[in-house]
Amino acid sequence: MTWHVMLEVVRDGPVPLGAQIADQVRHQVERGLLKPHTRLPSSRQLAQDLRVSRSVVVEAYEKLTGEGLLESVRGSGTRVAAHADTRIRKPVVLVDRAIPPVRFNLLPGTPNPVTFPHREWGASYLRALESTRWQGLGYPPLLGLDQLRTELVAYLGRVRGVLGSPDDTMVTGGFAHALGLVCAALRELGIDRLAVEDPSHDRQRQFIEENDIRTVAVPVGPEGLEIEPLYASGVRVVLVTPSHQFPLGVPMSPQRREELVRWARDIDGWIIEDDYDGGLWLEQRCRHLALQPTGPDRVIYAGTASKLLAPGLRLGWMVLPPELTAVMERVRVRRDLGCDGLMQLAFADFLRSGLLDGHLRKMRTRYRSQHGRLMRAVERYLPVATLVGPVAGLHVFAALPAGLDEEALVTQALQLSVLVKGGRVFHDRPHTARPGLVLGYTALGESGIEEAVRRIGQAYERQPGGVRRAS
Repeated sequence: MTWHVMLEVVRDGPVPLGAQIADQVRHQVERGLLKPHTRLPSSRQLAQDLRVSRSVVVEAYEKLTGEGLLESVRGSGTRVAAHADTRIRKPVVLVDRAIPPVRFNLLPGTPNPVTFPHREWGASYLRALESTRWQGLGYPPLLGLDQLRTELVAYLGRVRGVLGSPDDTMVTGGFAHALGLVCAALRELGIDRLAVEDPSHDRQRQFIEENDIRTVAVPVGPEGLEIEPLYASGVRVVLVTPSHQFPLGVPMSPQRREELVRWARDIDGWIIEDDYDGGLWLEQRCRHLALQPTGPDRVIYAGTASKLLAPGLRLGWMVLPPELTAVMERVRVRRDLGCDGLMQLAFADFLRSGLLDGHLRKMRTRYRSQHGRLMRAVERYLPVATLVGPVAGLHVFAALPAGLDEEALVTQALQLSVLVKGGRVFHDRPHTARPGLVLGYTALGESGIEEAVRRIGQAYERQPGGVRRAS
């Protein structure tokens, strides 16, 4: 199929032909005439349309790709980048905060929607629709459909080392739904406090408090959650991200895992494991399995499809200690009537057919490449930053020099159309924390990553004491 775009060139003018093409495409993108994801003609086709040398078009495309306006997708040609929409419009409201319109969104935990396996997922959903009699159309069991719970147990055991049975596995509408159910169960058990990592996800802390459970911050060290302060806190339940701590990225050491499970057994307590990006370990070595097999009688294991596929699916799961399954069912019957049956059957098919394994294999390759691009961009444009943690997940923590005004840097970056979160917002006492940035890198193409970091480098240079990088 040939694609067409309205461009004209002046052959006898003072501006080179390649610059004319780049200027016109840039202008059309900025005016919103060429929208994000719009496919452009091949360099050969556009050269024929304009009657110019193909090298002229290639030069223009490469220039715009370097600026982050275009991206080249193997097998799909050249497209307008997803982040290239610069029109002024109403902010998008996400949960309880407004996201301003920007070209470069570096918020953590955002998979690129372009990578969603539409064809494979559609095939699984169609098979679920064609095969169901009534299970996918009636009220599902509160724990979830047998087919999905059976596949989840097999998959989680094979990939994450999780020990469990379908009878103690519960399907949820994502992690927030699961956490709300756990908070309700804790209140039923007479527990009104929950320890959280410091730093940890600010929205999770707020969510827990809104569910009438008080949070107690426990510091995270190089090996993970500190155990002595946990004992001293007097709490009986803790929420952790042991495989890839959020936001610092450090994995919990094997010794610390043993100590944490010992704590839970010593005080008759519970550990909530948020394995939020399990399956997206990108390093070729030192792969960390779940914490749950270290103490399946004490760990509530929770995961979701949000980072693996897309948050819009609203699919999550918990593998529960058998002792807690009955109370979780009692709590749930008062709160909802289960999750979408057809979605459960589709996801069961997606797991059973190996399609999730194949998809994640592709994503790990893609994300490794993007992570490498991010590291090179930080080294070039923001050399004062130190990237913390292994190559894993959908974000990287970049530690910045002490004394830097993190809030001013984030604000200046926003003025340059880069949306990024500072690290201090995730701390219980932000003013005492070292400044840093949490860089979500998977929602942008590689050219977008480099341009976004370049602009953050510009924002840093404008701060008091910001050192101009070498040219």
